[in-house]
Amino acid sequence: MESLSTGSLSSAQKDELMDQLKQQIAVANAQELLTKMTEKCFKKCIYKPGTSLDSSEQKCIAMCMDRYMDSWNLVSKAYSNRLQRERQRM
Repeated sequence: MESLSTGSLSSAQKDELMDQLKQQIAVANAQELLTKMTEKCFKKCIYKPGTSLDSSEQKCIAMCMDRYMDSWNLVSKAYSNRLQRERQRM
């Protein structure tokens, strides 16, 4: 297995590589969020899958997704704050 060596890269190339990695991580996180939110809200709100959603299912899905996003954002913010505190201690 090859190891990743950044010793021969310029500072600009390293910054570009880090930006690309951050973008890939952000996309992966968004995909995970959407997948988990869909799974959990579907299980919670849809009892008899059919060709369309009735109004109560639509409301349930909307509220479930809102709560899930709020929770995700709260946890993400707390995690980011903790990482910042840890970095400042170093």
